[in-house]
Amino acid sequence: MELPQNIDSKFRYILVSASRAAQLRAGSKARVQCESDKQTVIAQREVCAGLVPFEINAPPSSKNW
Repeated sequence: MELPQNIDSKFRYILVSASRAAQLRAGSKARVQCESDKQTVIAQREVCAGLVPFEINAPPSSKNW
């Protein structure tokens, strides 16, 4: 599997896709045309197309522990 340019790991790809699939199940409109009606496939296509915005938060500082 080749990752999209804006995704740095397979783990992040799965997390972003799963979050988007949950949004689609809740009623969000798809951002791509897809032959599949499965929300997970649609979400993966959207992530690969760069249509799902996300941000990477910095890990918490060890001083807070």
